[in-house]
Amino acid sequence: MQKHSHSFEALGTQWGIETPTELNEQILLAIHDRIEAFDVTYSRFRSDSLVHEVSIHSGVFVFPRDAIQLFDFYRKMYELTQGKVTPLIGDMLERAGYDAEYTLVAKEQTPIASWGDVMQWNGEVLKTSQPVTLDVGAAGKGYLVDVLSELLEKEGILEYVIDASGDLRHKGSDLNRVGLEDPRKPGRVIGVIDVMNRSLCASAVNRRAWGNELHHIFDPDTMSPTKEIIATWVIADDTMTADGIATSLFFVEPEVMSDTYQFEYARMHADGAIDYSPAFEGKLF
Repeated sequence: MQKHSHSFEALGTQWGIETPTELNEQILLAIHDRIEAFDVTYSRFRSDSLVHEVSIHSGVFVFPRDAIQLFDFYRKMYELTQGKVTPLIGDMLERAGYDAEYTLVAKEQTPIASWGDVMQWNGEVLKTSQPVTLDVGAAGKGYLVDVLSELLEKEGILEYVIDASGDLRHKGSDLNRVGLEDPRKPGRVIGVIDVMNRSLCASAVNRRAWGNELHHIFDPDTMSPTKEIIATWVIADDTMTADGIATSLFFVEPEVMSDTYQFEYARMHADGAIDYSPAFEGKLF
């Protein structure tokens, strides 16, 4: 079957959408408008975003209605991981040098506040008692992939692959084979897995890494990057869940999350050992 691909850069990474028929200009415009709406709400890298406004003063902020789903999910991850996965990690990432200017120069870290101490989330309304630097990188891109998949399906496009550089959603009758990249040697894979009508998200310490062993997955308790787990792969029915669980598995054992969410996973440890769920159907080399 002939396939058409549309590639573009968004949210600081490369995206690709593959469909059986070419996307028309109206659909492409709707896709890019929706990504822009997400970015101008949640990006901590642009001065005109709502998240930037939250970072400079306290107060009451009204987010888009669909933010409820994302922040409800964040709240659950926060509770299950005992605060390890938190949207308040943004301040720690900025001190590490992963800031709006991409200085990549680390400063001395300070502890971040707990959720209940500095903010209350009620529906789409956020109330803060002090400026807070939010970062939704643990699940936000996966959430946006799901939003775009809904957009495509409303337009009658029922077969597609959306690939947002590690966050992938497939819909259709053809299997989509995906390589599992070795974080120790980018470009080499440690296995493959077929994804069909589900989502696959991967996270690794070699993505967004800089300086002296710094990377984007920070432990708020140790105030330093995680070290024991170096890569995760998670398959779930939706991309937001797969994305968030892929981050959570750097901090907690899979059983902590599997009582609440259904997913399959594989993880690579710092010594190269791999553990995976019994239902994970990938082929590891």
